[in-house]
Amino acid sequence: MTRWVASDGMTLSDIAAGLEVTTVQRDRGVVVADDTETPLVDRLRAHENALPCTAAATATLVDAYTAGRSVADTAEEAGVTPMTAAKALHRCGVDGVCPLAPTRRGVVRDWLDGRISRREAVALTGGDGADFALAAYMETHDPIPAAANAVEAAVAGSSPLGGALGSTDPLGDAVGSPDDLR
Repeated sequence: MTRWVASDGMTLSDIAAGLEVTTVQRDRGVVVADDTETPLVDRLRAHENALPCTAAATATLVDAYTAGRSVADTAEEAGVTPMTAAKALHRCGVDGVCPLAPTRRGVVRDWLDGRISRREAVALTGGDGADFALAAYMETHDPIPAAANAVEAAVAGSSPLGGALGSTDPLGDAVGSPDDLR
């Protein structure tokens, strides 16, 4: 076995001494590339009772949101309120829809645990009752694992695998089109 040694005699073990992990990375497992062509709406139907809106509306929300549209715009397209849209996206494991920063979500958890009053919690999170209510929903309703997997597979399989292969562009197999960026 070869040991790496710096020019001043320090080894990697010496350099790494005292390092500690302060955060935990979410294990996302193996990347899913689903090319089954099963529409997302059909995959979500089995979980419709746990979603805040229909499977069709949820699929519309996911498609629009992952294409870069705002929650309000996706809600309008799906025919639901922005609050319902954010709840549905959250239940499907879509990140980035909680209106509160992590520290403020901690305040919501303190309220849920009975450590502070609701009035104090709303004030500490910025005073917006709707944002507070949405964050409370997200803290008390985990994403539905099977729905999150269906969304992840649909988003991963939404562009053809190797879509730019065979193009005349010399880097065609190295980069996709701007439409593939999500």
